Amino acid sequence: MITIGVDGNEANVENKVGVSVYAQNVLNYFNKSANQDIRFVVYLKNKPLLELPEENEFFKYKVIQGKFLWSQIYLPLELYLHKNINVFFSPAHYLPRFCQVPQVVTIHDLAYIFFPEDFTKKDLWQLTNWTKFSINKATKIIAVSKTTKKDIVKNYGVNESKITVIYNGFEKTAGAKTSAVEERSGKTTEVKSLKYILFVGTIQPRKNLEVLIDAFNKFIQTNSDFKLIIVGKKGWLYESIFEKVKAMNLEDKIIFAGHVPDEELISYYKNAFCFVLPSLYEGFGIPVLEAMSYDCPTIVSMTSSLPEVGSDASLYFDPKNSDDLLQKLNILKDDAKLRKELISKGRQRIKDFSWEKCGKETLDVIRGSIRGSVPLGTDPI
Repeated sequence: MITIGVDGNEANVENKVGVSVYAQNVLNYFNKSANQDIRFVVYLKNKPLLELPEENEFFKYKVIQGKFLWSQIYLPLELYLHKNINVFFSPAHYLPRFCQVPQVVTIHDLAYIFFPEDFTKKDLWQLTNWTKFSINKATKIIAVSKTTKKDIVKNYGVNESKITVIYNGFEKTAGAKTSAVEERSGKTTEVKSLKYILFVGTIQPRKNLEVLIDAFNKFIQTNSDFKLIIVGKKGWLYESIFEKVKAMNLEDKIIFAGHVPDEELISYYKNAFCFVLPSLYEGFGIPVLEAMSYDCPTIVSMTSSLPEVGSDASLYFDPKNSDDLLQKLNILKDDAKLRKELISKGRQRIKDFSWEKCGKETLDVIRGSIRGSVPLGTDPI
């Protein structure tokens, strides 16, 4: 039997987005894969939330008390005192110090290098220093896209053979509240009769919402019945977005929905005119696949990993050019055939991504990292 230690904290949060969604789904796969030959110990700061997979004989949680520098002090101390794992896996950038077994880490993006102003001083310091340590320390690195792999090699001088690209998965969630959009917009008409452009993501500078707002403002000069709905929690430096909307007198045209539950988010996707992701940088871009899965045409930035994820199932624009985005919005509105083609291609594109595939490939990398150091099938060290 081999034992895999996992940092489960990214999954153990309310209102999961981005990396937390990834961590949750990887844990789900590990839970299904646990058996007499491979077991998991998932380390947490706090007791597991109900959404986390249930414990079984071969899948256990270990709560380690300690808040300050948990991954750098309390977790390493636990691993040092109780040498009962063969390999350690972190689904999000940070590996523990002084860990004597092989380690595998997933790197989602290097946004902190390209857009340092988007982070608090504390987060930027941690990401800069702890990610560098993890990349150097790791036996194997998982990158969520070819773009992220290229960025790691370029910025850290890592040998490409050390990095494996494993795409995030995607699974369609069933069910939706058909009245969700209606409630948010204050309309009493049927949801399907509403016309709106949709954005989903954290409200922060890197998401480049200013360009979307500028393009939308131009678009409604000839399409006054449209609204823009922005779904997502407030991030770092979000205030300027709200100030811009107010300054442009668009408060009755732009709706900030905040973070919404899955069934409500589905309703937004299913009934939107289109989904727009104007980001300046994305390590992957799960909302693109979410939109495609609900037959929502996508218009995304021609930058970073987005063309890699969207392939030929999206329209693309220069993220620094609101007129280019405006042109794509108008093209989509005027060309019904193109709209149908994008929807059809989107249905095909999402078939290339699954959490089952992501989980299996991740587990393969983790198991492969201990070959040569600990023979498979042996007892934990």
